[in-house]
Amino acid sequence: MSSCFWLGIESSCDDTACAVLEERNDSIKILSNCLYSQIDEHKAWGGVVPELASRAHLEKIVPVLEQALEEAKIKIEDINKIAYTKSPGLMGSLLVGISFAKGLAKDLGIECYEINHLEGHVCSALIHSPLSITHSPLIALIVSGGHTELVLIKPGFEYVSVGRTRDDAAGEAFDKSGKILGLGYPAGVEISRLARNGNRNFYEFPRALKDDSFEFSFSGFKTAVSRYVQVKGEEFVKEHIADICASLQEAIVDILSLKTVNAAKKMGVDTVLLCGGVSANYRLRELLDERCKAAGLRLIYPELSLCTDNGAMIAAAGILVTRVFF
Repeated sequence: MSSCFWLGIESSCDDTACAVLEERNDSIKILSNCLYSQIDEHKAWGGVVPELASRAHLEKIVPVLEQALEEAKIKIEDINKIAYTKSPGLMGSLLVGISFAKGLAKDLGIECYEINHLEGHVCSALIHSPLSITHSPLIALIVSGGHTELVLIKPGFEYVSVGRTRDDAAGEAFDKSGKILGLGYPAGVEISRLARNGNRNFYEFPRALKDDSFEFSFSGFKTAVSRYVQVKGEEFVKEHIADICASLQEAIVDILSLKTVNAAKKMGVDTVLLCGGVSANYRLRELLDERCKAAGLRLIYPELSLCTDNGAMIAAAGILVTRVFF
């Protein structure tokens, strides 16, 4: 098979991303994976402002595409197929990427494929994994700022939801807890950094729904962190910030890894896939790896550069999914 060049476009939230992937036989090669992060635009607000995100996408999508083509060392006319994020995400942000992808595909006279954002995260872990993995069922933990869900993936990319959060996502629990502690935005990354020098057994924060179900709940966790700060006071928190971060991080990753391994056992699969923005958390990877090894399970996850929203995962989903359905 000759090379097929895919353009992946991702604009579901606050990252404007374009990537070029080369598909040749059974191999997938990332030629470029460019991103404009809007963190600075939203930092002052302590979270993503949808209107600001949409405007930034409009301003940056063409420059990001140009950068992706330059790094891939190809011209726009060399692109054979386009994959773009259709949902879920912020409506205004999605519309920018959708309109841009469809218009570009029409101008080039090439095929254009819509991709589910979560499926993109799943495929981010499969880019550099043996494609034979997709021929067997596996359990995926999709964990990010907006999603926390356990999914059984059957051969042919058939998805069955096993359990999900009843309220807040794990990533939101990280960010909101960090805000309560007085950390900057995005607080999840700062908690992970501080936790490396802390004692994870300093304080035992609650683990909600620590039962046989595969559902999660983190709304009460944020309340527990808030009450802890109120009782202990600001000076105590500042003095023990690393230990507190390590303890609350441990509570979150403990319940995530525990339920994931239990789900894999119950479903009778031998492979666990970890993906989504929170999959970059070093302690989650470490603890899940320990528990998977103890249970005789194989664990796969994306490279750190592919954990957050990016165009490569969308193009990869286009490649892998079209091999099954088209």
